[in-house]
Amino acid sequence: MAEVSLAVILKGYPRLSETFIAQEILGLERAGLKLHLYSLRAPTDPARHPIHDEIRAPVVYLPEYLKDAPLRVLKAWWRQRRRPGYRAARRAFLRDLKRERTPNRGRRFGQALVLADCLQADCTQLYAHFLHTPASVARYAALITGLSWACSAHAKDIWTSPDWEKKEKLAELAWLVTCTDVGYRHLRHLAANPDKVHLVHHGIDLSRFPPPEQKRQTSPGEPVRLLSVGRAAIKKGYDDLLTALARVPGDCPWHLTHIGGGGELARLQTAAERLGLAGRIDWCGPQPQERVLEAYRNADLFVLASKVAADGDRDGLPNVLMEAQSQGLACLATQLPGIEELILDGETGCLVPPADPEALASALSALIADPERRRTLGQAGRERVRCLFDAEPCLERLLQRFGIGAAAAMETAAADAQ
Repeated sequence: MAEVSLAVILKGYPRLSETFIAQEILGLERAGLKLHLYSLRAPTDPARHPIHDEIRAPVVYLPEYLKDAPLRVLKAWWRQRRRPGYRAARRAFLRDLKRERTPNRGRRFGQALVLADCLQADCTQLYAHFLHTPASVARYAALITGLSWACSAHAKDIWTSPDWEKKEKLAELAWLVTCTDVGYRHLRHLAANPDKVHLVHHGIDLSRFPPPEQKRQTSPGEPVRLLSVGRAAIKKGYDDLLTALARVPGDCPWHLTHIGGGGELARLQTAAERLGLAGRIDWCGPQPQERVLEAYRNADLFVLASKVAADGDRDGLPNVLMEAQSQGLACLATQLPGIEELILDGETGCLVPPADPEALASALSALIADPERRRTLGQAGRERVRCLFDAEPCLERLLQRFGIGAAAAMETAAADAQ
């Protein structure tokens, strides 16, 4: 098997909210790919997941703001401007700049210069996570270096990027994978060659999320423990969740735990106080994976009220729903296309219309009052995740894109384990 030496371009690394990316990176490493990570941002989270410490690939941080590293950018430009592909990259950048006159566009070209300048000599391909900023940096760097590039598209990057930009990137990249059927169909529609676009779910590593030995039981009269894990962002619908909780009848006792950071956190805490809910909510902030797993196992019902934000931003298929269901935890979420690929309403969980606090309150009230219903949904959800969203077969489909078959990957993993 010829060695694949891959430059992985990431928006930020490591990030607590992107365990699916860390899971993929570790899987690619164990399958025998040589990885070098290039992050557009330094880490800001207060902790790391254990999986980040298992990844051996070195990380290079590109300048997040060009003004903070002017000499690094200038030296990169001085060297890269002499390469045959520099003119093509510069033309592409100037075309893009005419259509998007923002500082961000200039930053992407500067980061691409630095990326091209510090790539390992044996690099065979560029691979970007997210179709917006990281893919722009990968695209310009690929034009400069003459290397091929590929991309993994997710949610916000698909739905907040203009169609003209997606079309041009799809025309130039070697292939793209995306994690939801709705994203897959949208990108195939835009692509001049639809066969470049492939559907590959993330799945979850079930060895990291083994089923609990014993599910916690709520005592009569005890508040039902609600859990939500997600960034405090508009698209997560936490304002709708708070409004819904305020409408749950008093004879349906509950207590909510929220795990996650995000720019909307202070506003949500203020809203909870205004609604008289502050004493019934624990805001835990971002947490490492072992604490999140413990929270799943201590909860009675998982709630995620995702919706489409005004700028088009939305969830794809949130991994937290798969993680919660892997623990037999009943899930209440919203009818977004990606989520509907995981949760079958009334069978493996419950779904309500997005941005509808009244419907959410009604569903919450019913599930809080019915522990047997929660148990049935939790068991069915766990079985669906086990059968359809195991990370291992998902990784095998991704490895095929890199020209690595499952047998070769297993041989490499076995050799590494010895």
